[in-house]
Amino acid sequence: MSSPVVSPSASTLHFDRKARATQSRNPVSLRLYKVLGTNFDDEATREALQTLSELYATSATAGKGRSLFGEWIKPSGLVADELLTEPVPGESAARARKNLRRDMEKKLAEGSHQFLKAFGEVDAKLEELQQHVAAMHASCDEAETQLHLTNESSAMLLERAGSLSEERQEVENKKSIVALFLGRFTLNEEEIEAITSRDIPVGQRFFRAMDKTERIRTDCRVLMAGEDGPTQAGLDIMASTSSHLEQGYEKIFRWCSYEFRQMGRDMQIEVGSTMREAIRRLRKRPELLTEALTSLSQARQATLMSSFLTALTRGGPSGLPRPIELHAHDPLRYVGDMLAWVHQTIAAEREFLESLFGLQSDGRMVGSVRVFQSKSEEEDWIRELMDLAVGKLCVPLKVRVQQTIRSQESSIISYKIANLLQFYMVTMRRTIGDAAVLSTALNEITEVAYKVFYDAIETQGRALLRATLDLDDPSLAPPIVLLDHAQILREVMNVYESSLLGDEAEAEQTAGFQRILDVTVDPAIEMSTTNSEEKKRLRPKWDRDVYVLNCLSYLQSVLEPFPFTSQKRQTLQEVVDEKVVHLTDEHYKNIMVDAGIDQIVETCLNRDINEPMSRNPATLPSQLQSALHNFSTWLSGLEVVQSPRLAQLTAQRLHIKIHQAALERMARSYQLICEQVKKPENKYEAASTLLGSERPFGQVNLLCQIFGLESDSVSVADTL
Repeated sequence: MSSPVVSPSASTLHFDRKARATQSRNPVSLRLYKVLGTNFDDEATREALQTLSELYATSATAGKGRSLFGEWIKPSGLVADELLTEPVPGESAARARKNLRRDMEKKLAEGSHQFLKAFGEVDAKLEELQQHVAAMHASCDEAETQLHLTNESSAMLLERAGSLSEERQEVENKKSIVALFLGRFTLNEEEIEAITSRDIPVGQRFFRAMDKTERIRTDCRVLMAGEDGPTQAGLDIMASTSSHLEQGYEKIFRWCSYEFRQMGRDMQIEVGSTMREAIRRLRKRPELLTEALTSLSQARQATLMSSFLTALTRGGPSGLPRPIELHAHDPLRYVGDMLAWVHQTIAAEREFLESLFGLQSDGRMVGSVRVFQSKSEEEDWIRELMDLAVGKLCVPLKVRVQQTIRSQESSIISYKIANLLQFYMVTMRRTIGDAAVLSTALNEITEVAYKVFYDAIETQGRALLRATLDLDDPSLAPPIVLLDHAQILREVMNVYESSLLGDEAEAEQTAGFQRILDVTVDPAIEMSTTNSEEKKRLRPKWDRDVYVLNCLSYLQSVLEPFPFTSQKRQTLQEVVDEKVVHLTDEHYKNIMVDAGIDQIVETCLNRDINEPMSRNPATLPSQLQSALHNFSTWLSGLEVVQSPRLAQLTAQRLHIKIHQAALERMARSYQLICEQVKKPENKYEAASTLLGSERPFGQVNLLCQIFGLESDSVSVADTL
């Protein structure tokens, strides 16, 4: 048999396994593998190798073949630079490995020797320091002994010095207390000079000195209220400060009096803080304040009076604004300019006095009612000063206004002036109060103005009653005298309406104008109703009733646009309704006569119930037939639609109202005729044929359609 063939790769693998088994049992191989497998990449190993390379470093210098060991190792651990070049490669490394332990021990020994030498020098220095410390201790002990002896010898002196120091501190405390006392309870020279000297003006320095004086007196009263009673020092302080305080108030008084005299010469005044503070302080001395304010009021009185006369006669600077008296030909503007000047002056004076007394604004809107504080002392002063300042203005104002009022012939101008005066009177009452002198004067002037106005319109009313109508004038329209009177009333009402503020109640508006309406409207009504009687008597054909209704309707149209005339319009409407009823009755009778059925209706209403109507001469069938024919003819005329008499009424609504009412009564009368004719007891033969022979054929509904009436409005039960 042939032997098996073994591949080369298999034989090689078998050989490697056997070689590995042999090596694993060899120590040298194990050691070698361990060394080769060691990792030298860690930091500690690299540092150790670096140290060894520095220790056994070789120099590149040639020419010396000495050993790397021995004397070339320096004490510092570094190998000398003058090493021989290694003759055989690896010889130096081999020597280093061989002598590593010896070199390390030698290196450590040299280091130890160096430490011993250094410690020897330190020990010598410590010995020298010990000697110096001992000498210092000896000196300190000697100084302590000397100090103890000195303390014992100066104990009495220190005790005396301490006592003197305490006494000095006590004296200093007393000095401080005295200084504080004097500073709190006395005035220094500068403060006394500020209060008493005339060379130093009234100002903040003066007020600070006055405040300190007041504070000293207050504090001193507290000190004097102790259990032991007042002290002499307290009495002296009170006497001294009292003298200084009085001198201070006298100085304030003199300064205020001087300033007031200067301020009184100007119309435009501004009050500074110093003046307000002076007035506030002077209020503690009412007698001095009264005297100072008296001088102010006198100066302001003269200034305002002079300014008012200048405004009347000369006008403003350079002639603008122009003098008020240049407009004397225009009474309304003349009076208005004077009142406007006074109002502006009062407002400026009030503002000046409020600023003088330091009153804060109450937030009142312009024109709103000012709320006066009755218990306010400042308000009392302001009222009194304003009365004194403007008191003299009232005389020339009253004279000129009253003269203007009494010279007016026009009642409209008189009312406009009176209304203007009332407006300013109300404004002044809201500004300065009811009790002010100017408010009282304006109230008197307003009463005079209204008296003149009422006298004028009463005179017009009497003249209206005395007016006679033109007998030759056939017109039924209101006469010229009534139209003129109503036009005056309309203008007066326009003025009154424009004077309303808009916040008055309707009752208040009506009451404010009621007297004027009574004085003007009542004579017009009386004139319309009574003066026409004479013309009616002289001209019987003249239609007095239509004339009266035209006059009253015109008066209604004049009053209607104004809501405050509602009561008078109601009264006037009652008179109109009365006249309408009377004219409606007359118109009904007239159209019944024109239609020819008046006698038939009269018989139906007043017949004898025991006698048939067909037997009554007035209602015989022939008479009834004739009357119905006349009625049918009348229905075909224009008078059914419009009455020629009522066409002269200026108020179309009255024309329609009266004519419709008369036609309704006529329809009810025709219904009554039909019912009476159809009754059997009246014994009319063929009653339906009799009634149906003429329009409206006995049909009341048809008659209502002809008249343009509602059939439901016609009933015999109504009064005919």
